[in-house]
Amino acid sequence: MPESDVLRGTLDLLILKVLSAEPMHGWGVSQRIQERSRGVLDVNQGSLYPALQRLEQRGLVDSEWQVTEQNRRARYYRLTAAGRRAVGQETANWRRYVTAVEYILEA
Repeated sequence: MPESDVLRGTLDLLILKVLSAEPMHGWGVSQRIQERSRGVLDVNQGSLYPALQRLEQRGLVDSEWQVTEQNRRARYYRLTAAGRRAVGQETANWRRYVTAVEYILEA
């Protein structure tokens, strides 16, 4: 299975988890996912921003324009209270899914 297929199904969870640490702009979210996955997962901008917009529409993420350390304007995203609850629920769902796949692989 190509890595992008795995990422596609888990991108919302990965974004929520990264934003649970601190508010961040889109490029920062992308970089953090790549760093934490030790370079295995690479989120392209064409997938990231629609996912951020989707999460914002669901009320899980909020955003506002701010100035970066490089003195550039960027939209910063942060979790809402509903987003913080969703991180726990989505993580539990993901672990249940991984366990089910492991059962099948070990059979």
